Amino acid sequence: MQNKTWSLSILLMPLMLALPHSSTAQISVGISVNVAPPELPVYDQPPIPGDGYLWTPGYWAWGDDIQDYYWVPGTWVLAPQPGYLWTPGYWGWQGGVFLWNAGYWGAHVGFYGGVNYGWGYGGSGFQGGYWQGGHLYYNRSVTNISTTNITNVYNKTVINNVTVNKVSYNGGSGGVRAQPSSAELAAAHEPHIAVTPVQHQQQQTARTNPALRASANHGNPPIAATQRPGAFSGAGVVAAKPTGNTYVAHANTPAHEATPEARPAQSAPHPAQPAPRAAAPRPAQPEAAPRAEPAPRAEPAPRAEPAPRPNAAQPKPTPPPPPRQAPPHPPEHPPEHQDDHEHH
Repeated sequence: MQNKTWSLSILLMPLMLALPHSSTAQISVGISVNVAPPELPVYDQPPIPGDGYLWTPGYWAWGDDIQDYYWVPGTWVLAPQPGYLWTPGYWGWQGGVFLWNAGYWGAHVGFYGGVNYGWGYGGSGFQGGYWQGGHLYYNRSVTNISTTNITNVYNKTVINNVTVNKVSYNGGSGGVRAQPSSAELAAAHEPHIAVTPVQHQQQQTARTNPALRASANHGNPPIAATQRPGAFSGAGVVAAKPTGNTYVAHANTPAHEATPEARPAQSAPHPAQPAPRAAAPRPAQPEAAPRAEPAPRAEPAPRAEPAPRPNAAQPKPTPPPPPRQAPPHPPEHPPEHQDDHEHH
């Protein structure tokens, strides 16, 4: 089973939705998963249904009961009260797991991990509109208001000063590298309102749709955005664009089972290299050394033949000299013969 944590706040979610009271800290559902969420899909924004609606971008949620990520389509939502903007939720890597930081409504947009959700949420702040005099003014450059008669509009080009990618989480290996600014930290301590009932309905509808699970759509959900919350069919439903995403992170497979499959593939060359060095050469050397070395060492036995050399040196001082002195004895006989001649 994958590591996950459910705080009491998830049990209190229905009560939080029913009571529109404010909180003074960022709402966190307390869900943690040790498998990274897929990349964000690419899709078109459906037309705004009317004045006062704000775009809430789609995101990957985690279902503990299905053990999988599932896509919650982006949708248009009426602000719970004038002057409030939406801060999207985001996944953040911390303590070896991915923690979900839930979104919230507030007077200012807070930190959402630097994740580029698009449509005015480029990673920091919101460039899709602003409140003034109780009315919401929309930026036409990032808002689809083509089929709606809204006059409080303006045009402002949005320039991304960061690398545009589809990474859906902050921190960890491959995540977005972003830290909250002082303004975003201040926004986190302002009064907040949790998700509205229609936002909760959008999430629950997505959760019960098997086609929106990452294991089924591989990161390309067939329903990427809806014009109205809970309306997953008919006009205003937008599918994800083909991007070549091939999410195969085994979202509904325990991480401790998926990790060994990846580790052996990476570490396979390492055990294979030491094996030939330790097994083949080393055993061969000890066996060949004793068997081959004794043979040349046994050859010194013939070297013992020099032993007769000292024996050859021994006859020099003893027997040989006497035979060489033997010649003087024969000359003794000639004098005797000489004496004989003298007698004659």
